[in-house]
Amino acid sequence: MKIKQIMEERVHSFLKIHPEDNVLVALKDLPLGTPIAYNGQDFILKEDIAAKHKFFIRDMKEGDEVIMYGVLVGKTQTPVPQGGLMTTANTKHAASAYAYRGLQQQWLKPDVSKYQHRTFNGYKRSDGRVGTANYWLFVPMVFCENRNLDMIKEALHNELGYAQSDKYESFTRDLLHAYQAGEDISNVSLYPVAAKSSARVFKNIDGIKFLNHSGGCGGTRQDAATLSALLAAYADHPNVGGVTVLSLGCQHLQVENFLSDLKKRNPSFDKPLYIFEQQKTASEEQLVSEAIRQTFQGLIEINKIEREPAPLSALTIGVKCGGSDGFSGISANPAVGYTSDLLVALGGKVLLAEFPELCGAEQEMLDRCVSKEAANKFTHLMESYNELAEKLGSGFHMNPSPGNIKDGLITDAIKSTGAARKGGSSPVQDVLDYTEPAVKDGLSLVCTPGNDVEATTGKAASGATLILFTTGLGTPTGNPVCPTIKVATNTALANRMSDIIDIDTGCIITGEKTIEQMGEEILEYCIRAASGEETPKAVLLGQDDFIPWKRGVSL
Repeated sequence: MKIKQIMEERVHSFLKIHPEDNVLVALKDLPLGTPIAYNGQDFILKEDIAAKHKFFIRDMKEGDEVIMYGVLVGKTQTPVPQGGLMTTANTKHAASAYAYRGLQQQWLKPDVSKYQHRTFNGYKRSDGRVGTANYWLFVPMVFCENRNLDMIKEALHNELGYAQSDKYESFTRDLLHAYQAGEDISNVSLYPVAAKSSARVFKNIDGIKFLNHSGGCGGTRQDAATLSALLAAYADHPNVGGVTVLSLGCQHLQVENFLSDLKKRNPSFDKPLYIFEQQKTASEEQLVSEAIRQTFQGLIEINKIEREPAPLSALTIGVKCGGSDGFSGISANPAVGYTSDLLVALGGKVLLAEFPELCGAEQEMLDRCVSKEAANKFTHLMESYNELAEKLGSGFHMNPSPGNIKDGLITDAIKSTGAARKGGSSPVQDVLDYTEPAVKDGLSLVCTPGNDVEATTGKAASGATLILFTTGLGTPTGNPVCPTIKVATNTALANRMSDIIDIDTGCIITGEKTIEQMGEEILEYCIRAASGEETPKAVLLGQDDFIPWKRGVSL
Protein backbone atom coordinates (compact mmCIF):
# COMPACT_ATOMS: atom_id res chain seq x y z
CA MET A 1 0.00 0.00 0.00
CA LYS A 2 1.33 3.45 -0.90
CA ILE A 3 2.23 5.93 1.88
CA LYS A 4 -0.51 8.37 0.74
CA GLN A 5 -3.14 5.64 0.99
CA ILE A 6 -1.95 4.70 4.48
CA MET A 7 -2.18 8.32 5.63
CA GLU A 8 -5.66 8.72 4.15
CA GLU A 9 -6.79 5.56 5.90
CA ARG A 10 -5.48 6.87 9.20
CA VAL A 11 -7.10 10.26 8.71
CA HIS A 12 -10.46 8.70 7.96
CA SER A 13 -10.27 6.13 10.76
CA PHE A 14 -10.48 8.53 13.70
CA LEU A 15 -11.44 12.09 14.52
CA LYS A 16 -10.47 14.77 17.02
CA ILE A 17 -13.54 16.95 17.45
CA HIS A 18 -11.98 19.97 19.20
CA PRO A 19 -8.34 21.11 19.41
CA GLU A 20 -8.39 20.89 23.23
CA ASP A 21 -9.75 17.32 23.37
CA ASN A 22 -7.63 14.58 24.91
CA VAL A 23 -9.60 11.79 23.25
CA LEU A 24 -10.06 10.65 19.66
CA VAL A 25 -13.21 9.07 18.20
CA ALA A 26 -12.90 5.88 16.15
CA LEU A 27 -14.74 6.26 12.85
CA LYS A 28 -14.43 2.54 12.14
CA ASP A 29 -13.38 -0.56 14.07
CA LEU A 30 -9.71 -0.29 15.02
CA PRO A 31 -8.00 -3.47 16.26
CA LEU A 32 -5.50 -3.71 19.09
CA GLY A 33 -2.04 -2.72 17.87
CA THR A 34 -3.26 -0.24 15.25
CA PRO A 35 -0.63 2.53 14.86
CA ILE A 36 -2.03 6.03 15.48
CA ALA A 37 -0.25 9.09 14.12
CA TYR A 38 -1.84 12.40 14.97
CA ASN A 39 -0.46 15.92 15.38
CA GLY A 40 3.09 14.75 15.92
CA GLN A 41 2.14 11.93 18.27
CA ASP A 42 2.68 8.27 17.42
CA PHE A 43 1.32 5.48 19.57
CA ILE A 44 -0.23 2.03 19.41
CA LEU A 45 -3.79 1.15 20.42
CA LYS A 46 -3.70 -0.89 23.61
CA GLU A 47 -6.97 -2.69 22.89
CA ASP A 48 -9.69 -3.06 20.28
CA ILE A 49 -11.60 0.18 19.70
CA ALA A 50 -15.03 -0.26 18.16
CA ALA A 51 -16.35 2.39 15.79
CA LYS A 52 -18.04 5.29 17.66
CA HIS A 53 -15.94 4.75 20.81
CA LYS A 54 -13.20 6.96 22.23
CA PHE A 55 -9.57 6.35 23.11
CA PHE A 56 -7.11 8.51 24.99
CA ILE A 57 -4.39 10.54 23.30
CA ARG A 58 -2.11 10.45 26.38
CA ASP A 59 -1.62 8.49 29.58
CA MET A 60 -4.34 9.39 32.08
CA LYS A 61 -3.99 9.29 35.85
CA GLU A 62 -6.83 8.65 38.26
CA GLY A 63 -8.87 11.85 38.60
CA ASP A 64 -7.69 13.43 35.33
CA GLU A 65 -10.18 15.54 33.43
CA VAL A 66 -11.54 14.10 30.18
CA ILE A 67 -12.04 16.79 27.56
CA MET A 68 -14.29 16.35 24.51
CA TYR A 69 -15.97 19.00 22.34
CA GLY A 70 -13.52 21.29 24.14
CA VAL A 71 -15.30 20.92 27.52
CA LEU A 72 -15.12 18.72 30.60
CA VAL A 73 -17.18 15.56 30.04
CA GLY A 74 -15.80 13.22 32.70
CA LYS A 75 -12.98 12.23 35.03
CA THR A 76 -10.93 9.07 34.96
CA GLN A 77 -11.50 6.68 37.85
CA THR A 78 -8.40 4.58 37.21
CA PRO A 79 -5.13 5.06 35.32
CA VAL A 80 -5.66 4.57 31.56
CA PRO A 81 -2.73 4.26 29.12
CA GLN A 82 -2.31 6.23 25.92
CA GLY A 83 -4.33 4.40 23.27
CA GLY A 84 -6.65 2.92 25.91
CA LEU A 85 -10.42 2.65 25.47
CA MET A 86 -12.77 4.94 27.40
CA THR A 87 -15.28 2.83 29.34
CA THR A 88 -17.86 3.26 32.10
CA ALA A 89 -15.37 1.53 34.43
CA ASN A 90 -12.54 4.02 33.90
CA THR A 91 -14.51 7.22 33.21
CA LYS A 92 -17.41 8.80 35.11
CA HIS A 93 -19.54 11.84 34.33
CA ALA A 94 -18.23 15.25 35.30
CA ALA A 95 -19.17 18.73 34.14
CA SER A 96 -17.87 22.21 34.84
CA ALA A 97 -19.67 24.74 37.00
CA TYR A 98 -21.56 27.35 35.02
CA ALA A 99 -22.73 30.94 35.45
CA TYR A 100 -24.23 33.70 33.33
CA ARG A 101 -21.50 35.96 31.93
CA GLY A 102 -23.54 37.93 29.44
CA LEU A 103 -23.70 37.20 25.73
CA GLN A 104 -20.25 35.80 24.95
CA GLN A 105 -20.53 34.50 21.41
CA GLN A 106 -20.62 36.56 18.25
CA TRP A 107 -22.76 34.62 15.79
CA LEU A 108 -21.51 34.36 12.24
CA LYS A 109 -24.67 33.88 10.21
CA PRO A 110 -24.54 31.38 7.34
CA ASP A 111 -25.06 32.65 3.82
CA VAL A 112 -28.77 32.26 3.07
CA SER A 113 -28.94 34.39 -0.06
CA LYS A 114 -30.13 31.47 -2.20
CA TYR A 115 -33.05 30.86 0.18
CA GLN A 116 -34.21 34.46 0.55
CA HIS A 117 -37.07 34.15 -1.90
CA ARG A 118 -37.88 30.48 -1.29
CA THR A 119 -41.31 29.51 -0.03
CA PHE A 120 -43.19 26.44 1.09
CA ASN A 121 -46.84 25.64 0.50
CA GLY A 122 -48.59 25.64 3.85
CA TYR A 123 -51.97 26.17 5.47
CA LYS A 124 -52.39 29.77 6.60
CA ARG A 125 -54.39 30.31 9.78
CA SER A 126 -56.38 33.41 10.68
CA ASP A 127 -53.80 34.52 13.26
CA GLY A 128 -51.00 34.57 10.67
CA ARG A 129 -49.32 31.30 11.60
CA VAL A 130 -48.77 28.69 8.89
CA GLY A 131 -49.21 24.94 9.27
CA THR A 132 -47.27 22.29 7.40
CA ALA A 133 -50.32 20.00 7.59
CA ASN A 134 -54.08 20.28 8.06
CA TYR A 135 -55.33 17.82 10.66
CA TRP A 136 -58.61 17.32 12.49
CA LEU A 137 -57.92 16.55 16.15
CA PHE A 138 -59.88 14.45 18.67
CA VAL A 139 -59.11 15.30 22.30
CA PRO A 140 -60.30 13.27 25.34
CA MET A 141 -60.53 15.13 28.64
CA VAL A 142 -59.97 11.84 30.48
CA PHE A 143 -58.76 8.31 29.75
CA CYS A 144 -62.33 7.02 30.20
CA GLU A 145 -63.08 8.32 26.70
CA ASN A 146 -60.25 6.43 24.98
CA ARG A 147 -62.52 3.56 23.96
CA ASN A 148 -64.98 5.94 22.32
CA LEU A 149 -62.10 7.58 20.48
CA ASP A 150 -60.94 4.17 19.25
CA MET A 151 -64.38 3.40 17.80
CA ILE A 152 -64.59 6.80 16.11
CA LYS A 153 -61.07 6.42 14.75
CA GLU A 154 -61.84 3.07 13.15
CA ALA A 155 -65.01 4.40 11.57
CA LEU A 156 -63.56 7.63 10.19
CA HIS A 157 -60.22 6.19 9.09
CA ASN A 158 -61.76 3.24 7.28
CA GLU A 159 -64.42 5.23 5.45
CA LEU A 160 -62.56 8.47 4.70
CA GLY A 161 -59.32 6.99 3.39
CA TYR A 162 -56.95 7.42 6.35
CA ALA A 163 -56.65 3.77 7.39
CA GLN A 164 -53.24 2.14 7.47
CA SER A 165 -52.50 -0.98 5.43
CA ASP A 166 -54.04 -4.15 6.87
CA LYS A 167 -51.01 -6.30 5.98
CA TYR A 168 -50.71 -7.70 9.52
CA GLU A 169 -54.37 -8.67 9.61
CA SER A 170 -53.89 -10.44 6.28
CA PHE A 171 -50.73 -12.09 7.59
CA THR A 172 -52.56 -13.35 10.69
CA ARG A 173 -55.43 -14.61 8.49
CA ASP A 174 -52.96 -16.52 6.31
CA LEU A 175 -51.35 -18.05 9.42
CA LEU A 176 -54.78 -19.16 10.61
CA HIS A 177 -55.63 -20.74 7.26
CA ALA A 178 -52.30 -22.57 7.18
CA TYR A 179 -52.81 -23.82 10.73
CA GLN A 180 -56.35 -25.00 9.99
CA ALA A 181 -55.11 -26.79 6.87
CA GLY A 182 -52.35 -28.52 8.85
CA GLU A 183 -49.62 -26.71 6.93
CA ASP A 184 -46.27 -25.39 8.19
CA ILE A 185 -46.87 -21.78 9.26
CA SER A 186 -43.15 -20.97 8.79
CA ASN A 187 -43.84 -20.95 5.05
CA VAL A 188 -46.38 -18.13 5.37
CA SER A 189 -44.98 -14.78 4.21
CA LEU A 190 -45.92 -11.22 5.03
CA TYR A 191 -46.73 -9.18 1.95
CA PRO A 192 -47.91 -5.59 1.38
CA VAL A 193 -51.62 -4.94 1.14
CA ALA A 194 -53.22 -1.81 -0.27
CA ALA A 195 -54.81 0.62 2.15
CA LYS A 196 -58.42 -0.16 3.02
CA SER A 197 -59.61 2.89 1.13
CA SER A 198 -57.96 3.79 -2.14
CA ALA A 199 -58.41 7.58 -1.92
CA ARG A 200 -59.03 10.25 0.67
CA VAL A 201 -62.43 11.85 0.55
CA PHE A 202 -61.10 15.21 1.76
CA LYS A 203 -58.04 16.08 -0.32
CA ASN A 204 -57.01 19.08 1.80
CA ILE A 205 -57.11 17.24 5.11
CA ASP A 206 -53.89 15.37 5.86
CA GLY A 207 -55.28 13.23 8.64
CA ILE A 208 -57.66 12.76 11.55
CA LYS A 209 -55.65 12.45 14.76
CA PHE A 210 -56.49 11.14 18.24
CA LEU A 211 -54.75 12.11 21.47
CA ASN A 212 -55.46 9.04 23.59
CA HIS A 213 -53.80 9.40 27.01
CA SER A 214 -53.93 8.00 30.55
CA GLY A 215 -54.63 11.23 32.45
CA GLY A 216 -57.42 13.64 33.27
CA CYS A 217 -58.43 12.03 36.57
CA GLY A 218 -56.69 10.40 39.51
CA GLY A 219 -53.18 11.65 40.07
CA THR A 220 -52.86 15.22 41.32
CA ARG A 221 -54.66 18.41 40.42
CA GLN A 222 -51.30 19.65 39.10
CA ASP A 223 -51.21 16.71 36.68
CA ALA A 224 -54.66 17.67 35.40
CA ALA A 225 -53.65 21.34 35.07
CA THR A 226 -50.52 20.45 33.08
CA LEU A 227 -52.53 18.12 30.84
CA SER A 228 -55.11 20.85 30.26
CA ALA A 229 -52.43 23.29 29.09
CA LEU A 230 -50.94 20.59 26.85
CA LEU A 231 -54.25 19.69 25.21
CA ALA A 232 -55.04 23.38 24.68
CA ALA A 233 -51.66 23.80 23.00
CA TYR A 234 -52.44 20.95 20.60
CA ALA A 235 -55.90 22.33 19.80
CA ASP A 236 -54.27 25.68 19.01
CA HIS A 237 -51.46 24.13 16.94
CA PRO A 238 -50.96 25.60 13.42
CA ASN A 239 -51.19 22.12 11.91
CA VAL A 240 -54.67 21.60 13.40
CA GLY A 241 -57.73 22.85 11.51
CA GLY A 242 -60.51 21.71 13.84
CA VAL A 243 -61.10 19.92 17.15
CA THR A 244 -63.58 17.48 18.67
CA VAL A 245 -63.51 17.13 22.48
CA LEU A 246 -64.91 14.13 24.36
CA SER A 247 -65.49 14.44 28.11
CA LEU A 248 -66.94 12.00 30.62
CA GLY A 249 -68.09 14.77 32.98
CA CYS A 250 -66.92 13.93 36.50
CA GLN A 251 -63.15 13.94 35.95
CA HIS A 252 -60.55 16.32 37.42
CA LEU A 253 -59.85 17.95 34.06
CA GLN A 254 -63.09 19.76 33.35
CA VAL A 255 -64.01 21.14 29.94
CA GLU A 256 -64.09 24.61 31.52
CA ASN A 257 -60.42 24.28 32.50
CA PHE A 258 -59.49 23.28 28.96
CA LEU A 259 -61.46 26.17 27.42
CA SER A 260 -59.88 28.62 29.85
CA ASP A 261 -56.38 27.44 28.90
CA LEU A 262 -57.29 27.61 25.22
CA LYS A 263 -58.53 31.20 25.55
CA LYS A 264 -55.46 32.14 27.58
CA ARG A 265 -53.19 30.72 24.90
CA ASN A 266 -55.08 32.21 21.96
CA PRO A 267 -57.86 34.74 22.74
CA SER A 268 -58.81 34.82 19.05
CA PHE A 269 -59.12 31.04 18.64
CA ASP A 270 -61.67 30.52 15.85
CA LYS A 271 -61.29 26.94 14.60
CA PRO A 272 -64.31 24.61 14.54
CA LEU A 273 -64.60 23.17 18.06
CA TYR A 274 -67.17 20.53 19.06
CA ILE A 275 -67.58 19.35 22.66
CA PHE A 276 -69.44 16.22 23.85
CA GLU A 277 -69.96 15.10 27.45
CA GLN A 278 -70.97 11.49 27.91
CA GLN A 279 -72.74 11.85 31.26
CA LYS A 280 -75.13 14.36 29.67
CA THR A 281 -76.10 12.13 26.74
CA ALA A 282 -78.73 9.42 26.58
CA SER A 283 -76.32 6.68 25.48
CA GLU A 284 -72.88 5.87 24.18
CA GLU A 285 -74.44 5.37 20.77
CA GLN A 286 -75.82 8.90 20.78
CA LEU A 287 -72.49 10.36 21.94
CA VAL A 288 -70.43 8.59 19.26
CA SER A 289 -72.87 9.12 16.39
CA GLU A 290 -73.29 12.84 17.13
CA ALA A 291 -69.53 13.28 17.49
CA ILE A 292 -69.06 11.67 14.08
CA ARG A 293 -71.90 13.68 12.50
CA GLN A 294 -70.68 17.08 13.68
CA THR A 295 -67.04 16.24 13.00
CA PHE A 296 -67.99 15.30 9.45
CA GLN A 297 -69.53 18.75 9.02
CA GLY A 298 -66.32 20.28 10.37
CA LEU A 299 -64.24 18.23 7.96
CA ILE A 300 -66.26 19.65 5.08
CA GLU A 301 -65.41 23.15 6.28
CA ILE A 302 -61.66 22.77 6.85
CA ASN A 303 -61.32 20.89 3.55
CA LYS A 304 -61.95 24.26 1.91
CA ILE A 305 -58.55 25.46 3.16
CA GLU A 306 -55.84 24.94 0.55
CA ARG A 307 -52.07 25.13 0.65
CA GLU A 308 -50.56 28.42 -0.46
CA PRO A 309 -47.03 29.88 -0.58
CA ALA A 310 -45.51 31.10 2.68
CA PRO A 311 -42.00 32.36 3.52
CA LEU A 312 -39.52 29.99 5.18
CA SER A 313 -39.60 32.34 8.17
CA ALA A 314 -43.04 30.88 8.97
CA LEU A 315 -41.49 27.49 9.78
CA THR A 316 -40.93 26.32 13.36
CA ILE A 317 -38.65 23.30 13.56
CA GLY A 318 -38.12 21.22 16.69
CA VAL A 319 -34.80 19.35 16.90
CA LYS A 320 -34.61 16.07 18.80
CA CYS A 321 -32.30 13.08 19.15
CA GLY A 322 -33.19 9.57 20.29
CA GLY A 323 -31.46 6.22 20.17
CA SER A 324 -28.23 8.25 20.02
CA ASP A 325 -24.81 6.78 19.32
CA GLY A 326 -21.19 7.86 19.25
CA PHE A 327 -21.66 9.42 15.81
CA SER A 328 -24.68 11.57 16.79
CA GLY A 329 -22.56 14.56 17.80
CA ILE A 330 -20.34 14.21 14.73
CA SER A 331 -22.74 13.74 11.81
CA ALA A 332 -26.52 14.08 12.23
CA ASN A 333 -26.63 16.54 15.12
CA PRO A 334 -24.23 19.13 13.68
CA ALA A 335 -25.87 18.76 10.25
CA VAL A 336 -29.26 19.47 11.81
CA GLY A 337 -27.55 22.27 13.72
CA TYR A 338 -26.51 23.86 10.43
CA THR A 339 -30.09 23.51 9.19
CA SER A 340 -31.16 25.26 12.39
CA ASP A 341 -28.76 28.12 11.74
CA LEU A 342 -30.02 28.48 8.18
CA LEU A 343 -33.61 28.71 9.36
CA VAL A 344 -32.80 31.19 12.13
CA ALA A 345 -30.91 33.35 9.63
CA LEU A 346 -34.07 33.32 7.50
CA GLY A 347 -36.21 34.52 10.39
CA GLY A 348 -37.71 31.18 11.42
CA LYS A 349 -37.96 29.48 14.80
CA VAL A 350 -35.98 26.51 16.16
CA LEU A 351 -36.82 24.62 19.37
CA LEU A 352 -34.08 22.73 21.25
CA ALA A 353 -35.39 20.71 24.20
CA GLU A 354 -34.40 17.70 26.37
CA PHE A 355 -32.94 19.48 29.41
CA PRO A 356 -31.38 16.28 30.88
CA GLU A 357 -29.37 16.20 27.63
CA LEU A 358 -27.98 19.69 28.11
CA CYS A 359 -26.12 18.65 31.26
CA GLY A 360 -22.52 19.62 30.59
CA ALA A 361 -23.51 22.08 27.87
CA GLU A 362 -24.98 24.64 30.28
CA GLN A 363 -22.18 27.18 29.95
CA GLU A 364 -22.41 27.16 26.17
CA MET A 365 -26.17 27.75 26.37
CA LEU A 366 -25.76 30.56 28.92
CA ASP A 367 -23.05 32.21 26.83
CA ARG A 368 -25.51 32.31 23.93
CA CYS A 369 -28.46 33.75 25.90
CA VAL A 370 -29.34 37.23 24.67
CA SER A 371 -30.80 38.30 28.03
CA LYS A 372 -30.16 37.74 31.72
CA GLU A 373 -33.84 36.88 32.13
CA ALA A 374 -33.58 33.97 29.70
CA ALA A 375 -30.31 32.81 31.29
CA ASN A 376 -31.77 32.85 34.80
CA LYS A 377 -34.85 30.96 33.65
CA PHE A 378 -32.69 28.31 31.99
CA THR A 379 -30.56 27.92 35.13
CA HIS A 380 -33.63 27.66 37.37
CA LEU A 381 -35.33 25.04 35.20
CA MET A 382 -32.15 22.97 34.86
CA GLU A 383 -31.26 23.04 38.54
CA SER A 384 -34.77 22.44 39.92
CA TYR A 385 -35.29 19.56 37.50
CA ASN A 386 -31.96 17.92 38.36
CA GLU A 387 -32.49 18.51 42.08
CA LEU A 388 -35.83 16.70 41.95
CA ALA A 389 -34.18 13.78 40.15
CA GLU A 390 -31.37 13.61 42.72
CA LYS A 391 -33.87 13.58 45.61
CA LEU A 392 -35.27 10.38 44.13
CA GLY A 393 -31.84 8.79 43.82
CA SER A 394 -31.25 9.66 40.20
CA GLY A 395 -29.91 12.76 38.40
CA PHE A 396 -29.12 14.00 34.92
CA HIS A 397 -25.86 12.01 34.99
CA MET A 398 -27.95 8.82 34.77
CA ASN A 399 -29.56 9.80 31.46
CA PRO A 400 -27.53 7.63 29.02
CA SER A 401 -29.29 4.36 28.27
CA PRO A 402 -27.54 0.97 27.90
CA GLY A 403 -27.83 1.39 24.12
CA ASN A 404 -26.23 4.85 24.26
CA ILE A 405 -23.32 3.52 26.33
CA LYS A 406 -22.84 0.44 24.17
CA ASP A 407 -22.41 2.69 21.15
CA GLY A 408 -19.94 5.11 22.67
CA LEU A 409 -21.82 7.65 24.81
CA ILE A 410 -20.03 6.87 28.07
CA THR A 411 -21.12 9.89 30.16
CA ASP A 412 -24.12 12.21 30.13
CA ALA A 413 -21.85 15.17 29.39
CA ILE A 414 -20.58 13.43 26.25
CA LYS A 415 -24.13 12.72 25.19
CA SER A 416 -25.27 16.24 26.07
CA THR A 417 -22.50 18.20 24.38
CA GLY A 418 -23.13 16.19 21.22
CA ALA A 419 -26.91 16.60 21.56
CA ALA A 420 -26.60 20.38 21.95
CA ARG A 421 -25.13 20.62 18.47
CA LYS A 422 -28.62 20.16 17.02
CA GLY A 423 -29.29 23.74 18.07
CA GLY A 424 -26.54 25.14 15.84
CA SER A 425 -24.64 28.19 17.02
CA SER A 426 -27.20 31.02 16.90
CA PRO A 427 -28.06 33.09 20.01
CA VAL A 428 -30.64 31.75 22.47
CA GLN A 429 -33.54 34.16 22.14
CA ASP A 430 -35.89 32.61 24.69
CA VAL A 431 -36.30 29.83 27.28
CA LEU A 432 -39.69 28.11 27.53
CA ASP A 433 -41.17 25.97 30.25
CA TYR A 434 -43.20 22.90 29.27
CA THR A 435 -46.17 23.83 26.99
CA GLU A 436 -45.17 27.50 26.73
CA PRO A 437 -45.53 28.72 23.11
CA ALA A 438 -42.56 29.91 21.06
CA VAL A 439 -43.25 33.53 20.17
CA LYS A 440 -39.77 34.87 19.44
CA ASP A 441 -37.99 34.26 16.16
CA GLY A 442 -34.72 32.36 16.45
CA LEU A 443 -33.56 29.62 18.83
CA SER A 444 -35.57 28.80 21.96
CA LEU A 445 -34.75 26.24 24.64
CA VAL A 446 -37.78 24.17 25.73
CA CYS A 447 -37.90 22.32 29.05
CA THR A 448 -38.83 18.68 28.39
CA PRO A 449 -37.50 15.28 29.48
CA GLY A 450 -35.05 13.42 27.29
CA ASN A 451 -37.65 10.66 26.85
CA ASP A 452 -38.29 10.55 23.10
CA VAL A 453 -42.07 10.75 23.10
CA GLU A 454 -42.41 13.11 26.05
CA ALA A 455 -39.92 15.43 24.35
CA THR A 456 -41.59 15.40 20.93
CA THR A 457 -44.96 15.84 22.63
CA GLY A 458 -43.57 18.94 24.35
CA LYS A 459 -41.98 20.39 21.21
CA ALA A 460 -45.27 20.22 19.35
CA ALA A 461 -46.96 21.92 22.31
CA SER A 462 -44.54 24.83 21.96
CA GLY A 463 -45.45 25.15 18.29
CA ALA A 464 -43.06 23.00 16.26
CA THR A 465 -44.59 22.42 12.81
CA LEU A 466 -41.85 19.96 11.81
CA ILE A 467 -39.51 17.89 13.97
CA LEU A 468 -36.02 16.80 12.91
CA PHE A 469 -35.28 13.64 14.88
CA THR A 470 -31.71 12.32 14.73
CA THR A 471 -30.91 8.73 15.64
CA GLY A 472 -27.90 6.43 15.58
CA LEU A 473 -29.58 3.25 16.77
CA GLY A 474 -33.04 3.68 15.22
CA THR A 475 -36.18 4.97 16.94
CA PRO A 476 -39.69 4.29 15.56
CA THR A 477 -41.60 7.27 16.91
CA GLY A 478 -43.47 10.29 15.64
CA ASN A 479 -46.11 12.81 16.69
CA PRO A 480 -49.84 13.11 15.92
CA VAL A 481 -49.82 16.71 14.66
CA CYS A 482 -46.18 17.45 13.83
CA PRO A 483 -44.54 15.54 10.93
CA THR A 484 -41.37 13.96 12.29
CA ILE A 485 -38.36 13.51 10.01
CA LYS A 486 -35.82 10.82 10.94
CA VAL A 487 -32.15 11.58 10.33
CA ALA A 488 -29.66 8.69 10.63
CA THR A 489 -26.15 9.28 11.94
CA ASN A 490 -24.69 6.40 9.96
CA THR A 491 -25.35 4.64 6.67
CA ALA A 492 -25.50 1.14 8.21
CA LEU A 493 -28.57 2.22 10.20
CA ALA A 494 -30.13 4.00 7.21
CA ASN A 495 -29.83 0.80 5.16
CA ARG A 496 -30.91 -1.56 7.94
CA MET A 497 -33.97 0.45 9.01
CA SER A 498 -34.83 2.14 5.75
CA ASP A 499 -38.53 1.83 6.59
CA ILE A 500 -38.20 4.50 9.31
CA ILE A 501 -35.24 6.64 8.13
CA ASP A 502 -35.75 9.65 5.85
CA ILE A 503 -32.24 11.14 5.62
CA ASP A 504 -28.78 9.55 5.92
CA THR A 505 -25.87 11.68 7.20
CA GLY A 506 -23.39 8.82 7.21
CA CYS A 507 -21.61 10.49 4.31
CA ILE A 508 -20.20 12.98 6.84
CA ILE A 509 -18.44 10.14 8.65
CA THR A 510 -16.91 8.85 5.42
CA GLY A 511 -15.90 12.35 4.33
CA GLU A 512 -18.04 12.29 1.18
CA LYS A 513 -20.03 15.36 2.25
CA THR A 514 -19.54 18.23 4.67
CA ILE A 515 -21.78 19.18 7.57
CA GLU A 516 -22.84 22.28 5.65
CA GLN A 517 -23.78 20.30 2.54
CA MET A 518 -25.90 17.90 4.57
CA GLY A 519 -27.46 20.78 6.49
CA GLU A 520 -28.65 22.31 3.23
CA GLU A 521 -29.99 18.95 2.03
CA ILE A 522 -31.94 18.58 5.27
CA LEU A 523 -33.44 22.06 4.82
CA GLU A 524 -34.50 21.15 1.28
CA TYR A 525 -36.22 18.03 2.62
CA CYS A 526 -37.97 20.17 5.26
CA ILE A 527 -39.27 22.52 2.57
CA ARG A 528 -40.69 19.60 0.59
CA ALA A 529 -42.20 18.00 3.70
CA ALA A 530 -43.71 21.32 4.82
CA SER A 531 -45.30 21.63 1.36
CA GLY A 532 -46.81 18.14 1.42
CA GLU A 533 -44.54 17.05 -1.44
CA GLU A 534 -42.60 14.59 0.73
CA THR A 535 -44.18 12.41 3.41
CA PRO A 536 -41.85 11.42 6.28
CA LYS A 537 -41.74 7.73 7.12
CA ALA A 538 -43.14 8.34 10.62
CA VAL A 539 -46.26 9.84 9.02
CA LEU A 540 -46.60 6.99 6.52
CA LEU A 541 -46.33 4.46 9.34
CA GLY A 542 -48.88 6.27 11.50
CA GLN A 543 -46.42 6.77 14.36
CA ASP A 544 -48.69 9.14 16.30
CA ASP A 545 -47.01 8.88 19.69
CA PHE A 546 -48.30 11.15 22.46
CA ILE A 547 -47.17 10.99 26.10
CA PRO A 548 -47.93 13.93 28.41
CA TRP A 549 -45.22 14.76 30.96
CA LYS A 550 -46.54 14.86 34.53
CA ARG A 551 -43.61 17.05 35.60
CA GLY A 552 -42.13 14.23 37.63
CA VAL A 553 -38.68 12.72 37.17
CA SER A 554 -38.26 11.52 33.60
CA LEU A 555 -34.82 11.46 32.05
